Amino acid sequence: MRKKRALSTYRARKVRQRGHDDAFTFALKIGLSSDYENNPQAKKDVVDLSKDSHSVKSGNAKWQIFLYRASRFETDDAFRVMNGVGKLLTACINAFPATYKAYQRNKSLAKLRLRKPMRKLAKKLKNKVRLRAFISKSMFNGGEVDYLTVKHDGKYHVFWNQDISKVLAENLEVCNSTARQKGQVSEQKVIFRFKGKNLGELEMRNDSETHYREVRFNMLKGKAMDLFFQEIPLAAKYSRSVWVYGSAVKHFKRWK
Repeated sequence: MRKKRALSTYRARKVRQRGHDDAFTFALKIGLSSDYENNPQAKKDVVDLSKDSHSVKSGNAKWQIFLYRASRFETDDAFRVMNGVGKLLTACINAFPATYKAYQRNKSLAKLRLRKPMRKLAKKLKNKVRLRAFISKSMFNGGEVDYLTVKHDGKYHVFWNQDISKVLAENLEVCNSTARQKGQVSEQKVIFRFKGKNLGELEMRNDSETHYREVRFNMLKGKAMDLFFQEIPLAAKYSRSVWVYGSAVKHFKRWK
């Protein structure tokens, strides 16, 4: 078991390093120096020459939008005032016992307790205005981050934050997960679907003592990019490797 966890940690480190490398390359491509400004804790991976910030995503399969403990939802004002969304995310966490050992002794009970807050959370996020606010907070820290910039097929695709939040809110269907095999329990996740296919999910992470009682928000890169390309038109090619979409062209300035 130790070997498996160590390998998982190694892979996670590799993924994080690839993300840092891709953000660094993007910074150089838009005219920044190698000591460019950033603040990853606030989702500001690159701050460009106009002092606007970019959340830079890469990876081949999946993006982790956030991984938060209860303290984040309890102290962050945006989550606290989002019409009960923060409270329900905290309730999902509190469905699980205080220690990982206690959870290991009775996983079924925790999963049964999780069903009610997960069901209520999905219902809350079916509201399109609320869903848009949740996406804006989750991906752009409530608008503090200006762009989603994605490395995809060898290029950097630059999207304006409001375009992304609007497109996702308008096109995603929100539902709960459904048990499909014996022993599984329904309503363990909130699922975000596009054209009947899963694009993202909110789920509990309870796989180890290190990652216990955390809520994770993931998106599938391929499905997300299909939606963005479908709904947000290409507006400008600033170089062979930096393309700008939709409203981003009004804000993202060409470098010298």
